[in-house]
Amino acid sequence: MRQWKRGGNMACILNAANEIAVQEFLADKINFLDIPDVVEDCMASIPFICRPSYEDFVQTDLETRQLAKRKLHKV
Repeated sequence: MRQWKRGGNMACILNAANEIAVQEFLADKINFLDIPDVVEDCMASIPFICRPSYEDFVQTDLETRQLAKRKLHKV
């Protein structure tokens, strides 16, 4: 999970996926150990943008949250 060090929009992906996964964990819908899997899957699936604009961050956040929710319903 060292991809966040790439910069760009990667920290945004990590944060959005983590927020969704933790929310599901706190609601007792997933196990704690499922959190990193969801985050890593999102980081591998959402397109990397080296120099994101504000709009890129907003879109990345939205797409990541949607993807994390879809992945969590499969866990």
